Amino acid sequence: MYPPELVAPLAKDLTEFGFNGLSTSQEVDNVLSKNEGTTLVVVNSVCGCAAANARPGAKMSIQGDIKPDNLVTVFAGVDKEATDRAREFLLPYPPSSPAIALFKDGKLVHMLERHHIEGATAEMIAENLKLAYNKFCGVSSS
Repeated sequence: MYPPELVAPLAKDLTEFGFNGLSTSQEVDNVLSKNEGTTLVVVNSVCGCAAANARPGAKMSIQGDIKPDNLVTVFAGVDKEATDRAREFLLPYPPSSPAIALFKDGKLVHMLERHHIEGATAEMIAENLKLAYNKFCGVSSS
């Protein structure tokens, strides 16, 4: 676990931008068990690729008209209970931080693992996510 004073600014980078920070498994269940709408989940991290790529990319991705209904984040190494529960929803993908996942109607439909984030710019991540939003957000299930 990381010292709270170290991670507070890293968490605020997303929560001050409209992401809801989840810290318990019940909070994760309340959001990810929904069977309607879209939810973007950012598994935040203290690593450099979270700071340079994942967080900026996630924030850039929601600047357009088409975006997920819900924006949430869990912090790996800080909110253990919430992160562990979120990772159960991310199966079959192995634990990864940072990571960014899109859910539609309670189903995981798009996933960026750490290895997708490390070698990409924030702009590339944002564009990848925007393509997923165009495909899954604002479109009703049939």
